[in-house]
Amino acid sequence: MRRTAVSAVALVVAVATAGCGGDSSTGDGAGPIRVGQIVSLTGNYAPLGTENEKSVALAVEQINAAGGVLGRTVELIVRDDKSQPDQSVLAFNDLRSREVAAVIGSPFSNSALATIPLVDREKIPYISLTPADEQVDPVHPYVFVVPATSATYADRILQYLKAQDITRIAVAYDGRSSYAKAGFDGTREKAPGHGVTLTASPEFQTTTTEFSAVFNQVRSSGAQALVVWATGAPGVALAKQYATAGLDVPVVFTGAQASKLWLDPVGPAAEGAVVASSIGVVGDTLPDGEQKQAIDELAGAFRGKYGYPPPQFAQDGYSGIRLLVAAIEKAGGTDREKIRDALEGLTVTTPNGTYTYSATDHAGLKADYISVNTVRGGAFVPTDWAREQLAVVAGK
Repeated sequence: MRRTAVSAVALVVAVATAGCGGDSSTGDGAGPIRVGQIVSLTGNYAPLGTENEKSVALAVEQINAAGGVLGRTVELIVRDDKSQPDQSVLAFNDLRSREVAAVIGSPFSNSALATIPLVDREKIPYISLTPADEQVDPVHPYVFVVPATSATYADRILQYLKAQDITRIAVAYDGRSSYAKAGFDGTREKAPGHGVTLTASPEFQTTTTEFSAVFNQVRSSGAQALVVWATGAPGVALAKQYATAGLDVPVVFTGAQASKLWLDPVGPAAEGAVVASSIGVVGDTLPDGEQKQAIDELAGAFRGKYGYPPPQFAQDGYSGIRLLVAAIEKAGGTDREKIRDALEGLTVTTPNGTYTYSATDHAGLKADYISVNTVRGGAFVPTDWAREQLAVVAGK
């Protein structure tokens, strides 16, 4: 297995004008390498998708400026899944017809899961930007996940709670979200191993706007903390209402809330909340080393271009490009099977952490690279526990 440390300059995917020239993306010719991206630019998951798209575009610009990949430019073809699974399927079929070498997938779990049967059939490498566990358990040969999976987040949160001597928790989750359901299942399954008991598990829906019933269940359950699995609007509404609910226990959110897209609308109500995130979200607190360098290559350029730090979803998009480009370089071209094989034997440090994919592990990212933070002054700040844990994987 080869360890690859790819700098931002070495990763660049150059953008060629869509439809220009007649060169195929497959094979080892001199034409542009076509890479597809399915992303939620409209609909409920647009706040996530737009950050994915920005970071992928940024990596594209960097690579273009450095001369491309294997001496070739890459034509990035972006399609909007409109936050709808059926539209993701249509987008994948369109990209397949354009002979892309690989597809960077949707941030919406339900869209990704609807698309995977086509990925299996067409055998096109699919770099998924959503953490649903079903994508990699069981392993799908051509599917590789970038964000830490829901089960991995559950494990890290439980590690933190155990360290705080919290043994009884309530878990509230969105029953319509594949991500949230997988997170709840992972929490329930892993809790006994950490000496933690679930005292209540209130379920809500993506459309829920009022959470007093959830809070009442938590209050009567004797829970010492509330863990919330949600994406999008419910995570905002629940956090704002929790601040005035009178519950004297900590509330813990996941990577889906590790963004200004959650912080800004929640405002002062977010203060003191616990939010898990990828290591890259709090990269400025890390000691110098390979991990911090990988984070800084994204953070500096992203802040310079967009005016704010890269949120969780930007970390995912940028890391996805890094992984794909490293695989193309290792494969020596754009043969899809060779790219798949290269991914399966790849070890790469990205803003999200160090991935080690294998034949039996297409998630590749350990819980060690997840930070558990508190919100202070409108920013994510690692807990003392997280600082100690992250210092180890950051190299000191």
